[in-house]
Order: sequence, then C-alpha cells, then structure tokens
Amino acid sequence: MKTIEARASVNLLEYPIQTNEDVKHLELSALQVAQEKLKADEMNDGSNHYHCVGYSLLYYQLDNERIGSLIEQKGNEASADIIATFLPKVVVESLLTAVTKADLEVEAMTLEPIAALNVLIPESMRRLNVVLIDIGAGTSDIAITDKGTVVSYGMVPVAGDEITEAISDSYLLDFPVAEKVKREIVMEKTAEIEDILGFSTTITYEELIIEIEQQVDHLARTIAGEIKKLNIKSPRAVMLVGGGSLTPNISDKLSGELDLPLNRIAIRGVDAIQQLEASDNLPAGPTFVTPIGIAITAKERPVHYISVIVNGEDVRLFEVNELTVGDCLVQAGYELRRFYGKPGLAVIITLNGKEITISGEYGKPPVIYLNHAPATVHDQVKHGDTIKIERGHDGENAEISLAELVGREEMFQVQYNGKLYDMGTSFLVNGTMQPSTYRVKDRDNIRWRQEISIKDFLTKYFPNQNIEPSFPIIIDQRKINLPMSGTSFLVNNEKANVNTTLQHGDEIKIIPSITPTVEDVVNMLGQPYWQEIEVAFNKEKITLKKPAYQILRKQDVLKYDSKLYPNDRLTMKNINNQTFLFQDVFRYVDVDLTNVNGNFTIFRNEEKAGFDTMIQNGDRLAIIWSEVSV
Repeated sequence: MKTIEARASVNLLEYPIQTNEDVKHLELSALQVAQEKLKADEMNDGSNHYHCVGYSLLYYQLDNERIGSLIEQKGNEASADIIATFLPKVVVESLLTAVTKADLEVEAMTLEPIAALNVLIPESMRRLNVVLIDIGAGTSDIAITDKGTVVSYGMVPVAGDEITEAISDSYLLDFPVAEKVKREIVMEKTAEIEDILGFSTTITYEELIIEIEQQVDHLARTIAGEIKKLNIKSPRAVMLVGGGSLTPNISDKLSGELDLPLNRIAIRGVDAIQQLEASDNLPAGPTFVTPIGIAITAKERPVHYISVIVNGEDVRLFEVNELTVGDCLVQAGYELRRFYGKPGLAVIITLNGKEITISGEYGKPPVIYLNHAPATVHDQVKHGDTIKIERGHDGENAEISLAELVGREEMFQVQYNGKLYDMGTSFLVNGTMQPSTYRVKDRDNIRWRQEISIKDFLTKYFPNQNIEPSFPIIIDQRKINLPMSGTSFLVNNEKANVNTTLQHGDEIKIIPSITPTVEDVVNMLGQPYWQEIEVAFNKEKITLKKPAYQILRKQDVLKYDSKLYPNDRLTMKNINNQTFLFQDVFRYVDVDLTNVNGNFTIFRNEEKAGFDTMIQNGDRLAIIWSEVSV
C-alpha cells in the first residue's frame, strides 16, 4: 500500500472557481499529481502501475491561507491538498486471476489498516488526533486521524517476528517453536522448552522480558519514529491492535518514546467493536480486530472491481464507496487541466495616461460524456460504461468598444442663445477622434472625457471667454473657489451652477456676474444655514428662524446677504442648541397698539409667560388684552 500527499493549484485570474464541478476538477488534479509523484518515486516504467483506491481532502488554500470553501472566492491562486491511497495493480489483478481460476468471485476487497480504523475510530471521532497501530508479524501498520479525516497512513517493516527471532536466538529454538513459546509465555506467564541441543528448561515471563528488552525497545522506537514523521507532533492517544500489541512492555515503551501518559495508550480488543453484538462465540483480544474489521468493512463499504472505457481505452478500477466519472479519468491518467481551453489573448492599452489590461475570455471547461450523454465528474459510473472527454473551447480574445470600455456612449444636444450644441463623450485614439463604436486594439493610446456639465459646455465652445473668473476665499483655513462667483446660470429657467449635469434639450442661460454673498458660501458648503421652528401666534402659523452657525470676517459677524471680497478669510462657528424666545415672534408679526387700552397677558400653550420665555416648535402663543375700567 502506498499513501501520497499532493497539492494542485490553479490561477484564479485565468480559471476562476465558480461551481462544485470546478472544485472537484481541482481535487482530481491533485490526485493526478499524487499519481505522478508515485510513478516518479517508484521509477515506474509502465509495467507496475498502482490502482488508486481512494483519497481524502486535507484542506483548501487561497493565496497560501487555509479556507473552508473555494467557490467564487477572489484571489490569485487556489489549491487543494489531498492524501491518496494506492495498491499495486499487479497484486490486485493477480488476486483476481487466482480467484477466477478457482471458479470463485471476489465479493469485496478492503485494506487492513482502513478496515481496523473503520471499526475502532468512527468518523465522529476523527476530529481527534489518534493513532491506530496494527502490529502484525512482519509489519506494523499505522493510521492517523485528525480534524475529521484520515490524515496519514504509514508502515514499518518491524513487528512481532523481530521478537520471535530474539527468543529463537536467546534460547536456541526453531522459529516456529519460538513463536509458540512467545504466545504461551505471554498468555500463561511460563513455558517449558527444549532447545535444538535437546536441553529442557523453564522460562518465566520475567525472564522473557529481560531477554527481549532490546528488541522491544527497537520496535517501539521504530514505530514512534514513523508516527513522529507522519504526525509531526505527539498524538493525543494511541490504540494498539494485532497479535504484536501483546508484546511485553510495548505500551510502556511507546509511552516513553511518544511522551504520552500510559493511560493514553490502550490495547483494543474485539469487545471495542461497536458493530458487534455480544456473543460467546466471538474471539477475545486484539488479534482478531483487523480480520473482523475486514469482514465488517467488506459488507458496509465493499470495494468492487469494475471496467469502463475512457476515450476508447479499457480502464479497470476498484470501487471505493461509489465511483464517479472523475475517478475513472484519474485512473486513466487524464490530467483535467490540460483539457481546459486556453484563455483568450488580452489587450494592453493606455487609458487617460494609465496602462490597463483587458483580459480575454476564460477558456471553457472540458466536455464529458457518459454513455454518449453529457455528464460531470460527479456522475456515478457502473461496470461497462463508456466515457468520453473532449477539450474545452479556447476563450475569445479580448474585444471591447470604447463605449463598453468607459460605460458611456450617449450624445445629446443643448440650446444656448437660440443655437444647438452637441454634448456627450469624446474619444481620442492614438491622436485621432473615434466614435464610441470603435473596437479597442492592443497598444491603443486612448483619451476620453465626458462633456455633460455647464463647465464642459463652456470649455468646449467658449474656451477664451472669461465667463467664470476665479473668486477665491479661505474658510476655516481651507481655500475654495466660489463656483458662481462670477456668473449666474439658468438651465430651463432654473438656478444652476457650472457643475450642473445637462440633459438632451436643455436650454442654458448665462446671467451677468454679481458680487458673491454669504449665501453663495452656504450653498457651496451644502450645510443648512437656518434653524427653524413653527409656532401659532394668536392662531396664525408663523415660522421663526435663526442662523445655525455664524460666518465671521475677523471679529465681524456676517449676515446671510453680506457681500464678500476676493481672498476673504472667513471662520465658521456652530451655534449649538439655538434658543428661541417669545419676543422673537415680534420680528415676524405686527401688533397694532394705537387703539388698545388696558393691560395685556402673554400666554404659551395656555399658560402665562413672559417676553423672555423660551418657546419650541409647535407651541401655541397668544397676547390677551384687558380694558382698563374708568
């Protein structure tokens, strides 16, 4: 068995990931990389291919940062990291041939470490960093889980046979006899032996530990070294299965090598398999965990052998869960990235002095057919299916009009002094005027401007007329030019300024200049100048207003209609919580006192008040006169 970690990356600027299909293509590209790495590692000449029997996603990355999903993400590069498992093709096909010659059929196949993992560490537990070690006779298989998946498989060629050889050497025993003695002492704590010279002796468990200590150290050190290489760090827990897990002191040795508490290393027996019902017929201990796991996995997750045709070539696979079109393409050696159409050529232009690139159309993804019907890499396949993959069409070269480039193409006319003038957007390409329909070419130097305001109109048709002289002022240490300081404008007889946007058919009028006032500053700043309230005085509605802020020239407070002078230095001072008094009403109403005799009483909301009483929006005010008796 071989396990390979691999990564595939894609340039998002050329091949954006927009669907699950694109994500699957990226994962399968990573699997293709794994196959190529395996082939390079084995220096495979084509006669000893491996079957891919499954892969697990490790994580996605966007610009070298891990991310949960790649769909519609923006960035430069996306990648997928996977771990793939392979079996030698010759081994599997030889097994099939032997079974066929015996007039039998293979019901299902699985891998030993995967089988043991499936029955002892369900998917709900795989978020934990747990190591499963199956210590057999010739090899010790390792499977590691973390973050919800199987992250690594490994194997070391050291196991129970090393211990048996040590017993054989120490006590001059034939290997099969040494194996029998090893099991007997482990189970019974003592054994009677007869060496090759015919001498008999009794070996105790304590004596055996001393004789094999060096080999147990070597076994634990070798297994721990592989775990550290695969897992980088010490795991959270270790599970031991297989006959070799009963090796004396192996748990203690692994505890020391992995820097784990002894209670984090456990030998797991058949009783730990949750899928089994309690029965007296079940064997006990860790020896039969893997065989029972194989049986359960073969029923729950069988690996079936199927044959499909990919672009006319016969491809044979083993079905892990449910095989898809993508699995078949990978097994056939098709690199999906090579079947994407090339992106169209880009166009590089200079637009108003800035160089920009206009990308060509993205290349189309490959077209896949399953049994002559359109399909995706996710579609499931069955034995005898026919798959065809065709290269996607290349993207179109970049092509865009001037109107599409800048987003404007409208032309319109305005009227001034009884004459019509053309307005809109103008384009200068390589020094020559061009219409908005002109198709942009590589290396074009384009300049464009919008002619949609009164200022554009004056610049285009009256460039030498001093219609808008400069009128600078400084307010709060910020220099501004009053836009209407020199000239007033009307558009369709409504007040406008030089930045007013024109529409088709608008009539422009220019009114001789007037001296700017505080009102012009207020209008330019766009801040409400007046703070207003509405009251009822003697049942008549009246609007009172006071400035919300003061504009000062040095220490002088300017009025709303105060005239300004070029380069005036002004200061704006906010007047917070402006207060209105009853007496403010008399600035807006006339009270005739000539024919009135007697006294008067002031009321606010039907309550007596005074001239200095504060008033608010919505108040009801009144003055009631009473005659003086003679």
